[in-house]
Amino acid sequence: MQLKDKKVLVVGLGRSGVAAAKLLMEKEARVSITDRLESQKTRENAQELKKQNISEIEIGRHTEKMVLGQDLVVSSPGVPLDSLPLVWARNRGIPVIGEIELAFCFCPAPVIAITGTNGKTTVTTLVGEIFRAAARKCVVCGNIGNPFTREVRFISEDHVVVLEISSFQLETIKKFRPKVAVILNVTDDHLDRHADFSQYLLAKCRIFENQTQGDWAIFSEEDDRKFALSEKTKASVLYYSDLTRFSDQRTKNFNSNYLAALTVSSIFDIPEEVSVNVCSSFKGIEHRLERVAVIKDLTFINDSKATNVDSALWALSVLERPIVLIAGGRDKKSNFALIRERLKEKLKAMVLFGEAKTKIEQALGDLVHTQTAVDLEEAVNKAVSLADPGDYILLSPMCASFDMFDDYEARGKVFKQIVHDLAQKTKSKVQSL
Repeated sequence: MQLKDKKVLVVGLGRSGVAAAKLLMEKEARVSITDRLESQKTRENAQELKKQNISEIEIGRHTEKMVLGQDLVVSSPGVPLDSLPLVWARNRGIPVIGEIELAFCFCPAPVIAITGTNGKTTVTTLVGEIFRAAARKCVVCGNIGNPFTREVRFISEDHVVVLEISSFQLETIKKFRPKVAVILNVTDDHLDRHADFSQYLLAKCRIFENQTQGDWAIFSEEDDRKFALSEKTKASVLYYSDLTRFSDQRTKNFNSNYLAALTVSSIFDIPEEVSVNVCSSFKGIEHRLERVAVIKDLTFINDSKATNVDSALWALSVLERPIVLIAGGRDKKSNFALIRERLKEKLKAMVLFGEAKTKIEQALGDLVHTQTAVDLEEAVNKAVSLADPGDYILLSPMCASFDMFDDYEARGKVFKQIVHDLAQKTKSKVQSL
């Protein structure tokens, strides 16, 4: 892709948008940026980019003049397809691509792309750890919080790119073609953006769209949609649920995320012992069932990454003690009733906060004692008052974070700070986990 002196508009001034703008500047494009939101973060990012000789930056609105005369529009993942700048560009025949597509155009290394509703961050992290343990050069990036456009400038032919990719990012691909494409699972999520579940599934399946016979497609043989998935790719198909591939007996106790990571590593001839050792010693990722502390025999667990009902359901399934659940945030048109049976088994009480608290209370509040809170700090304090020694206090929101926080990571960090502040206020000795 030749970008020198081309006029390129970046839509979105978040982490990915900033990285895309910087990459475009390195390629000597004439870059401008628009973001309909005006916040402290967008203002800070705008100030940073103004130092890079960006042509024009517009925040707090979208105006059509920003699109006029552009040669290319690059969209950030959080920007919906019906956003005005993208509509204006398409109506004028201006090409629109996503940040992932832009990075892929300049990537000299093979790409392992991992998607799914839940587990993709864990599998992406695991695959990266396995490659490093095998002394193989790899770059872990994408939806995991490290933009592909930020990292691509450091990637050489002898690297492997381990890329977490979302349905939002897959919506805008053109030629993106992973050497290995993994779909872990697809359950109801992001129905506030996709018209229905079938459209969400179609977006996920675009990961296979440009693959050829020399590539690999990996998903579960236990998935009811396996035949439909296999028809969407020309690549060779592997099932990560096929345990006959592995000789190490420890794999019999591995969950599907670990098996998917092992299957990926086997394609690249990484010794099975190396891969299994990494999985066996893996401690998990931040904000996913992360045990923060024990205070007065109450165990605080940060599961801020549980942004959908299915993810929270999994968290409840693996915790055995009585639970006081903290949930809420921005609704993604989720069906919270799906969790009713598990709530009756595990929950002692529930504290709800954020935009979705009323909807969740209407769906589940008849099952357990439920209170509401104005913010996360009040929710934690109320949860403590409802818990007994030995209980878990679990933040597993079932919702997006954007009503109160920049992302789930920010929400998780605030939760952990509240827990540690609580220990100081009560002069309790914190037992870190």
